[in-house]
Amino acid sequence: MPRRDPLLAEIEALYAGGYQNFFRVARGIVGDRERATEAVQDAFTDAVRARRTFRREGPLEAWVWRLVVNAARKAARRPLVEVGAWVEELPPARELTELAPLIARLPERQRLTVFLRYYADLDYRAIAEVLEVELGTVSAALAAAHAALRKSIREVETNG
Repeated sequence: MPRRDPLLAEIEALYAGGYQNFFRVARGIVGDRERATEAVQDAFTDAVRARRTFRREGPLEAWVWRLVVNAARKAARRPLVEVGAWVEELPPARELTELAPLIARLPERQRLTVFLRYYADLDYRAIAEVLEVELGTVSAALAAAHAALRKSIREVETNG
């Protein structure tokens, strides 16, 4: 009986255990349920096919996240998500619904960083690996996103 490929088993476990998180982030990037599903499936297909090129220089999960983000970016027709298109996939919370249009208006790097930090629950180091940027860039992007969101919230409260 042939021996089971342990890396394939790890990839399968990531898919089974994290599909909803991968899908939510892809949906946020793409803005469309079908294209997000395809992006996640394409990314995992690529992961399985390219698993022998994975050098274990970082976590497998970060490598897979990079594939998912890149597949979703490729699938996106517009650089910004449709306002609120991805909210229905998130856990129900009034705050998330109210933040959706504000997050959708963030520049792409800030928006991706917010998705990966708060919806995928990745740490800064993993986000840096996924987006292929320096650790400081992640910190700066999140700080800028937080500042922009705070400003937008104050404007809504003042004008609302």
